[in-house]
Amino acid sequence: MLLPVDRPPRILITRTDRIGDLVLSTPVFQVLREKYPGAWLSCLTFLENQEIVKGNPFLDEIILYDKKGSEKGFWGNLRFAHGIARRKFDVVIHLHATNRMHWVGWLAKIPVRIGWDRKCPWAINHAYQDVKKKGLQHEVEYNFDLLQFLGVEKPESLKTFFPVQERSRRSLENLLRNHQVSLDRGLVILSPGASCPSKRWPARRFGELINGIRQKQEVTFIAIGTSEDQSLVRQIQQVADQPVLDLSGRLNLGMLGALFEKTALLISNDSGPVHIASALAVPVVSIFGRNDPGLSPTRWRPLGENSKVIWKDVGCEKCLAHRCEINFLCMDAVSVAEVLKAAESLLEPSFEKVKGTR
Repeated sequence: MLLPVDRPPRILITRTDRIGDLVLSTPVFQVLREKYPGAWLSCLTFLENQEIVKGNPFLDEIILYDKKGSEKGFWGNLRFAHGIARRKFDVVIHLHATNRMHWVGWLAKIPVRIGWDRKCPWAINHAYQDVKKKGLQHEVEYNFDLLQFLGVEKPESLKTFFPVQERSRRSLENLLRNHQVSLDRGLVILSPGASCPSKRWPARRFGELINGIRQKQEVTFIAIGTSEDQSLVRQIQQVADQPVLDLSGRLNLGMLGALFEKTALLISNDSGPVHIASALAVPVVSIFGRNDPGLSPTRWRPLGENSKVIWKDVGCEKCLAHRCEINFLCMDAVSVAEVLKAAESLLEPSFEKVKGTR
């Protein structure tokens, strides 16, 4: 028996990587809560990602890891592990393999340490072969593969969760008011950035897409992203024949969630905002690139019912990512016309739904 039988178990789930990855981990929290209703459930994640899990009803505790601050370096990691040890966890589930997290579980002497057999596999004692790069199933399903050690089965419905706090709604309303944004015409969000150039649809095509949507719909357009994406937004603005509000670098994750509550459609590259929007039941058009099974729509598609994925196989035997020798042909092969068709199929019913909630 892996867990104690004489008391509720104390379970730690770690996920220290990107925004979307953490959102896709949230079904694990709910299923563990249902399986062990009296358990103490803690989530360990990066400090900067706390808005994704703060307020999650299935968790008892959020433990924040500041990789660039107090937990930086060997001694910072060691102090952090000692703090984890004092919490007396019975089991840790590492949903994402990292040297640091595997060390933390081992140094904290957590009896049951579950994870993938990579990145210091000697530090875990219940390991699964890491086959995620094959991209044979969704990331959420891979997460549930790890839970088989605890007798937890994958649910039939895979639903993610993103909490939106009232303070985030107020902050967003103040920002939109300052920019005199009208929501009467419906709101379409554009996310032109991504973690790698090989995942970015050409910015000018977002501008052309705006012109196509505008011919049939009266829409308010907002672009989001990090401050580094502002140059992409400027390219969009140069092509678009109507104003595009640039909020890149202006929204924290909580405010982004609040914005999606008012949104009729998100059009985005394969990146974190897709999964936040999907968790909030926002229709999504997600554009994928790269001929790599581990980065494919099979593994990373949005889980929302009203989501459409566009991806083109241009015949590359091996994806070179940012070192692409054919100028990201896979992204260039995605036409404005097909993204427009997908967007229009989702817009009208979404407008009616958003209007009904105001």
